Amino acid sequence: MHPGITANSIKTLQQIVGEPYVLQDTETLTTYGHDETENLLYLPAVVVKPRTAAEISAILKWCNREKIPVTPRGAGTGLSGGALPQLGGLLLSTERMNSILHIDEQNLQVTTEPGVITEVLQEAVKAKGLFYPPDPSSRGSCFIGGNIAENSGGPQTGK
Repeated sequence: MHPGITANSIKTLQQIVGEPYVLQDTETLTTYGHDETENLLYLPAVVVKPRTAAEISAILKWCNREKIPVTPRGAGTGLSGGALPQLGGLLLSTERMNSILHIDEQNLQVTTEPGVITEVLQEAVKAKGLFYPPDPSSRGSCFIGGNIAENSGGPQTGK
């Protein structure tokens, strides 16, 4: 437990995102304390699952004020430890932020939230005759936000 995260802290976070989306049980902390990197486990003090950018902003303002470390996390499929909460603190999961907001066919641009599964995005643009080339081996479960954060590519990236 990070010393700055108290029962009052949990209540504050619950007010921001809702009670079901602030988790501290051992199983959840263990699940979110590792990714696919071998033999590494860093338990966060709390896992928070925001749905909106406004919620993330409120969480980050609070964490900054309280000096609580924050680790953002996508699907946890990475192999580099990029989503591991090495300093404990708050793990901010993007899994509820999973909408494709706009596919701009004319300018070949897509706007998504970070929790969109890569394969879902690939299928959505394919339906419009377009192609999204990054092809990580975990494309059926990894998130676009994590792909970008970790520079994840795969064999079709150069296509």
